[in-house]
Amino acid sequence: MRREGVPILLDQASDRLPEPDLADVAWAGGVVIRRRQRRSTVAGIVVVLVIAVVVAVLIALGGSGRSGIAPPTTAPTHPPGYLPPTGQIAGIDFWTAPPAGSERFLDRMDTPLGDLLRTPEDPDELRDNPVDQVAAVVLAELNGSYTPLLLAPNTDWVRANLRLRPIATGQPLSSGSIAPNGRLVAFPQPGGVVVIDASTDSTKEIPVPAADLRSVSWLPNSRNLLVSGPGSAYRVEVDLQSRENPEVVAVAASNNAEAATAPYRLDGPQGRVVMMQYTRSDGWYPVGSPRLPVDSWVGQTFAVGNMAARLFVATQLPQVPTAASRPQVVAAISPQQTSPGRLLVLGETPAATPTPGRTTPDEVREPGCCFVLGWYDDRTVLLQVKDWVLGWDLGTGRVRRVTELEVGAVALGPGLRG
Repeated sequence: MRREGVPILLDQASDRLPEPDLADVAWAGGVVIRRRQRRSTVAGIVVVLVIAVVVAVLIALGGSGRSGIAPPTTAPTHPPGYLPPTGQIAGIDFWTAPPAGSERFLDRMDTPLGDLLRTPEDPDELRDNPVDQVAAVVLAELNGSYTPLLLAPNTDWVRANLRLRPIATGQPLSSGSIAPNGRLVAFPQPGGVVVIDASTDSTKEIPVPAADLRSVSWLPNSRNLLVSGPGSAYRVEVDLQSRENPEVVAVAASNNAEAATAPYRLDGPQGRVVMMQYTRSDGWYPVGSPRLPVDSWVGQTFAVGNMAARLFVATQLPQVPTAASRPQVVAAISPQQTSPGRLLVLGETPAATPTPGRTTPDEVREPGCCFVLGWYDDRTVLLQVKDWVLGWDLGTGRVRRVTELEVGAVALGPGLRG
């Protein structure tokens, strides 16, 4: 193609293109610029607001303390009547029980036991008035044998048509005699155990291959029973309707007859204290090792939910000095880390009138005077302290009187709650 023909072809091509309107182009350009300006303004406002919020937060944190964390505006809440702990023993909070002699002045828990628990004079017959939920059991002695007396939640007493023989420790009544279902009651006997159904007045005696039996403890299912003596323990299948011989299986034993308990067991001396759980298939197996200054244990272990309680005589406690005795401590322990333990120390009562050279306190609680009797509810431990039944509230730390005792022994059951 000749060079002089190029301008002619360009002119012909440009004639086919639309001619732009300069005003439209200018307007479109202005709209774009305006939109960009608006976006920039909005972004600027957002940035300013964010900065303002951050500055306000920093100022608030800066004025709340050196830690930079705002303190709570309300104090921690506690149940009504809460008492702060006395201190700690082995990292566990402990409370100090009211002094001996002050029991009658404590606030009272209202239960079917009343103010004073004594043997009833003329109870009805159990066969005429069956009891679905036993609140308590005591024994009446007559001519060297014992008759069970059962307390109903409505405060009525009934007498079982049963004669029990004494055991090595005297009365054939164990703290764990009443089953969790509140209907069955078991009594240790030389060479066996007697079980009565309070709701039907039916009775069964089950032979056990040991002559010296002192303690019974029910499994949570109320169908299996641990029967134990010094150096022997057995699991007994309880079925009052069956005529066949029940299953009796030997289980791991202890020299302390009251150590064999279910579902939990607190046992062992200082440095070797262990919390064990019992199942029918596996027996006892360890679930915790609380650090407790234990010299010896007293009474049975009672459990509710995942909390177990037992009393021990302590070794020396610098936190609780004593003059004529060694402190006794109720331990409420859980195998779960989320449930902190609690301790209640039973100490001495200082002499009311100090005398030069006198160091003996007015009231001394000797080992064996005090032990756990069970649980009133899921936070209140019931314990016997000499001639009193007391209730220790784990939530508040308070100790209240339940009843004064004029009986030699008592077992408490779920009917106590009415």
